[in-house]
This record gives sequence, C-alpha cells and structure tokens, in this order.
Amino acid sequence: MRKTLLAALSAAALLTTLVIAAAAQAAAGCRVTYAVAAQWAGGFTANVAVTNLGDPINGWNLKWAFAAGQRVTQAWSASVTAAGADVTATNVSWNAAVATSANVSFGFNGSWTGTNPVPSSFSLNGVTCTGTVGTPSASPSASTPPGPSDPAATVAAMQPGWNLGNTLDAIPDETAWGNPLTTRALLRHVKAQGYNSIRIPVTWTNHHGSAPAYTIDTAWLNRVKEIVDWALAENLYVMINLHHDSWQWINTYPSDRTTVMDRYTKLWTQIATTFRDHSSRLVFESINEPQFAGTSGDEQNYQVLRELNAEFVELVRASGGGNTTRLLVLPTLFTNAEQGRLDALNAEFDALDDPNLAATVHFYGYWPFSVNIAGGTRYDAAVEQDLVGTFDRVKASFVDRGIPVIVGEWALLNWDHNRPGVIERGEFLKFLEAVGYHARIRGLTTMLWDAGQFLNRTELRWRDQGVHDMIKASWTARSGTASADQVYLPKTGAITSKTLTLNLNGTTFQGITGLTQGTDYTVSGSTLTLTAAALTRLAGNRAYGVNSTIEVRFSSGVPWQINIISYEEPAQSPASGTTGSFAIPTQFRGDQLATMEAKYADGSNAGPADWTPYKEFWTHFQPDYAAGTVLLKPEFFAEVKDGTVTLTFHFWSGAVVSYRITKSGESVTGTPGSS
Repeated sequence: MRKTLLAALSAAALLTTLVIAAAAQAAAGCRVTYAVAAQWAGGFTANVAVTNLGDPINGWNLKWAFAAGQRVTQAWSASVTAAGADVTATNVSWNAAVATSANVSFGFNGSWTGTNPVPSSFSLNGVTCTGTVGTPSASPSASTPPGPSDPAATVAAMQPGWNLGNTLDAIPDETAWGNPLTTRALLRHVKAQGYNSIRIPVTWTNHHGSAPAYTIDTAWLNRVKEIVDWALAENLYVMINLHHDSWQWINTYPSDRTTVMDRYTKLWTQIATTFRDHSSRLVFESINEPQFAGTSGDEQNYQVLRELNAEFVELVRASGGGNTTRLLVLPTLFTNAEQGRLDALNAEFDALDDPNLAATVHFYGYWPFSVNIAGGTRYDAAVEQDLVGTFDRVKASFVDRGIPVIVGEWALLNWDHNRPGVIERGEFLKFLEAVGYHARIRGLTTMLWDAGQFLNRTELRWRDQGVHDMIKASWTARSGTASADQVYLPKTGAITSKTLTLNLNGTTFQGITGLTQGTDYTVSGSTLTLTAAALTRLAGNRAYGVNSTIEVRFSSGVPWQINIISYEEPAQSPASGTTGSFAIPTQFRGDQLATMEAKYADGSNAGPADWTPYKEFWTHFQPDYAAGTVLLKPEFFAEVKDGTVTLTFHFWSGAVVSYRITKSGESVTGTPGSS
C-alpha cells in the first residue's frame, strides 16, 4: 500500500493531489485527485477527479468525510448530499458510465471555518480508493472489423479518432518535440476514454539509408511496428502515413520526379511488406498534407499528386496479403477542403476505380478565430458558416457518392496549454460542440489532433477535463451553451442583475445547480437573467478573479459552467525598453485580455498583418498575468514604423484600455492613454 500526498496550501489557493491506496477486491480500484482551486474567508471551490482503475462501472457514488466541519454548499456534475461530516457525491445522468482507466470529475463550492484540511480517504462504490487495483482486468479482446469490401463501415467504426501527434512524426525522433515515449498504457487509456481509432503520423526522413535501396532503419521500423501492434491489441483502428516527409522532400517531386518517386516507392514498399499480414483494422494514408514546390498552379499540383497517389495504391495492392483489400486513404492537395481540391481527388477516385479507398481532409476552423487575429475572439456566425460550409462540401463531394471521409486532423491551431488565453475557453467549447454535431450528422469520422495539448501523456489525464467532456458528449448528443461562460461583476459598488443568451442547440433548459428559479434567476425564452441578490451571494468577498462557478443544466449533453468574476478596469503604467524586449506594466485586477488593436497617428493599421488593426494574440502580444505585464513581441515591432502607435486593449469584461508607444529605431517608450 502506498499513500502519496502532494499539497500546496495558501489562503488564496490550495492544490492537493491525493493518491489513496487500495482494496483487495477483484477488478476494483480507484484514484482521487482533490484540488481546491480557490479559497477565501469562509468559502472555497474544490474540483474532484476520480479515475476508475477497475472494471467499467455504470452508476457511481464517491464518499468522504470532512475533518474540520466543512460543508458543500453548491455542486456541479454530481449530486452531493451530506449527513454530518460524511459526504456522498452521486453521478448525474450524463456521466454515470466510467470505463476502465477513464476519469470522471465534478466540483463544488463549500464553506469552512478555522481550517480547511484535505479529506484523508475516499471510497468509490464502497471500495476504498488506493491508487491500485486488486486483480487487473484482461486486455480488451479484439473485435472483428468490417469486411474489406465495406470501406464505409470501416471508416464509421473508426469514429471517433485521436492523433498521436508530435511523436513518431517529430524530427529527428520520438521525444524531440517534448512528448514522452509512447507506452501501451497510453494507448489503453485512449481507448478507455472512448476513442476507437488512432492516427500515428510517422516521419521517415531521418530513419532510412541512402539510394538506391533507401532501407528503413531496423530499430525505427520495429518501433513503429511495436506501437501499431499495441494499438491493435487495444482494439483500436490504426492509420499510419508518410508525414513531414511531405514538405521535407516529397514537395520537390515536380522538379525531381525520378529521385522522389524512387524514394517514395521504396519506402512504401517496405512499409507495405512489413504490415502485409496485419489486421484490416490497420489503414494506410499515402501522404500528410501534400504540397509541392516549383509548380505553375493548382492543375499541375493536382497532376503530380495524382501520380503519387496512383503509385501508392498500385504498389500496396501488389504487395499481397491483406494489402490487396486494405483500406487506403488519399488526401486532397494540402488536405484542404476547397471545392477545386475536392473535385480533383474525386477525379482520382474515378480513375483508380478501387472499392477500398477513403478520402481525408483536415479542419482547423475559421483562421482568424483559430489563431485569434483580426478580432476573431468569438465562436460567431463567420466561424459557424466556415464549419458548416466545409463539412457540407465534403459530404456532397464524397459521402453522397459513397466515398467515406476521415477528417484526419481537427482542432484549433492555437488552442495550446503552453499558450493559455489565446482562445477563450467557453468559445472553444462552443466550437468543439459544433464540430462534433456537424460531423456526426454528415457521417464524417473525426480524428482529434493532439500534440500534447489535450492529453497529459505522462499523468494520463486530460489537461482540461471539461474540454474532453464536451468532445465526448458531441459524439452522441448536443449540449446547450450560452453567450458567455463568464459574468463580470464590479469589485466595489452595487451589483446588478446580468443577462445571458442560452444556445439551446435542440435541448431544453433544466435548471441551474444550487440556484432557485424565480429567486436567483429567471428564464424567458432563451434569455437567462441572474438576479442581483444571487450574484451578490455568489461573489462572496469579491476578491479579484473567479469567486464561484455555477452550472447550467440542459436535457442532454454536458452542463454549461459560468464563472462569476469580480474585477476592476485594468490599469497600465509608463514603460521603456527595446524592440527586442518591451513589457507594459499592467494591473489586470481580475480581468483577462481578449485582443489588441494597433494604429498609427493617421488612423492606419500598424504592425504585422496590416490588413487588420487587430494583431495576433501571443505571436504579436502576450499577457503575463503572474508578472503583471503585457509583452509586445519582436515579431510585432519588426513591422512597426518609427513614430507613435496607439494600442487599444480589449478585455473580456468589456473594458477597453488605451496605451501609446513611441518607437525610434530599437528604442521604445510607452505611456497610458485615455480609456
């Protein structure tokens, strides 16, 4: 038995990971992470994550005891009751099922006096959580895949899919881009989280010999095979490809046809031979995001891609064994869904006349929203139109003609745990919900691009459980959302009622956990109004930042969380520096930065991307909340002319703050302007 307690305690925050150890019961076990995300005089917010280490369960309750008289006052994603110090959290309808190695999480607001110690023990369905399991469950048995002549059924069975990104595709090797070595436990965890397929991008460039044989390094090929075999043993469909080879050397094909084609065919022949007798759940994708240099336009691009795809299909089929009918996946040019590129791939399918082919495109959303430039801060009509238009074109071009489609990568480009705040969380959740729904009703299989920004592969936990919950819910149902997931309240003075618009998405409103309709809130059509009295109570002592979180429940999908935040208008101070290092002292006062405008004195747009006044978040500017600064990046100043530039900072509260900088060569000074 092993007990580990990691705790960081402060009056403002407490983060404790509690791993409690195990009961000797067959196929039963659990691990609990209890984190106090915020604490103030008399109150606190806690998040609880439970990992099921035993057999799958359908219906759960988690029990613990408070040692110092704490009380749960409001909970979300679980129903919480108490008898004295003993507390029981029970699943709600949408999170009752928890697979082996899967997580379920909930949270609550609580009250305390004196001290607020972490509970010392938890039990899940009567089993003490110990971080181990008495008798491990057997590995899942492989299911029988659809027949080789039914590519549509194969692609449907691959839904949903997940990418082992920035791993075997990393240059020069598996861990070069920051991810740990892949383990079978990781693949088992991915399967347990509900994924049915895994795309394993592979870059071969640095792992083969020279011409004429281009022999793949034995150790590298064995490593690829090991991970493929692990994934197949976990009952996952698997897709492998030539990944960054596309821009490292395949792109020179138009000007060096003989050399590139020889290398390409030698590599694919070795790969096809190695996996010739593998399960039909293994799928080959010819090239990732094909692109070419030195061409005269799209027609020539389409022609050279047709040649490479045709050679790929012919040599795989000729390699025999299971490859004669294996599902092969062909990309559009750039794996892009513009109509001309879809039409070109359709012409390839017609010419190849092979019944076991599928199409693939990638989708990273409406670009201004995907990177936060040009004021693209919200999931709005333009973002929705781009999503619906893309998926409609793909469906009409392929699915309606009987050709199955894999969206081989999807996400937003700049949603990244290393770049927090680029995409506002609630707006991202709306995007996730919509992608899942619109892909599902059009019969598209989606494979989430995860380079480490979603799943923490070392700890085998989602970096944001709520993000995973929204993705998972979208596979089968719609979730309601709202116009915002934040309500900003003044730190001082009177608090007034606040109104939000509910996006029902075909669901019905069910209530707000812990609040009373009519007293704490009213609903009229799609308009939700939170009363001044309720908001005053939820704001607590009105410390800067998140004071509490409420949860809006709908008839299906996951609840919508709304943070109640106290703030004052941010304030900035004079600064001096250089174009290589310039930081604006900023008191954020509970607020969060949304975007920044830059204009010259004559009103014209300043800096990079001068077609818009709104600069790119993180690339051109970056808030540092811990340091109390907004950084202006060298990439911003590289395209700023000498003179005065007015910066306008837009915050999520609605506050707008002006700041004026003056650039002279490499020297920069700044002073606050009028808001």
